[in-house]
Parts: sequence; C-alpha cells; structure tokens
Amino acid sequence: MSLKDIFRLSIPLLRNRYIITFLAFIIWVGFFDQNNLVERNELSGRIKDLEKQKIHYQNEIVNNTRRIKELQSNPDNLEKFAREQYLMKKPDEDIFVVIEK
Repeated sequence: MSLKDIFRLSIPLLRNRYIITFLAFIIWVGFFDQNNLVERNELSGRIKDLEKQKIHYQNEIVNNTRRIKELQSNPDNLEKFAREQYLMKKPDEDIFVVIEK
C-alpha cells in the first residue's frame, strides 16, 4: 500500500463525526483533563516510592521498638548504649574513638 492509498482510505474515516468525537475525547482525556494519563503515570510512580518508604519506616519502627525493650529490660544495656551511641563516659575515663575505613 502506498501513501496515496492510505490517505484515500483515511479521508472517509475522518469525515465521520463519531470518529472525530472519539478522537477528540481520547485527546482530551489523554492530555487536557484533570486526571490525564501523564499525571496518572507520575502519581503511580510516586505511590510506588511512598510504599517503599513506608516499608522502610515500618522496619525502622520494629528495630527501634526492639531496642527500646532491650534498654528498658537491663540497666547494663542502657549504659552500653549510652557509651556507644552518645560517647558518654565516667568522670575518670578517657574515650578513644577508632574509625575504620
């Protein structure tokens, strides 16, 4: 089929008012509507990112809850945590921080 034949077949279709209305509707919904396809695609990507963040923060909550229970159950764990995380020390101690690379 040549380009001339394709053009000859498409002219009657473009004169049909139902086809024109359908094409206008598709263009309107695809690009100009409030819930157009481009925005829906961007929003679905954002939802996926937010779901990943949700899973990450749920895991953090579980880990922090476990840590809190450990710290509340034993005073030795509380002292160990304070020394490691906040570099707290007794008055007569010196602290040496070793950074591994």
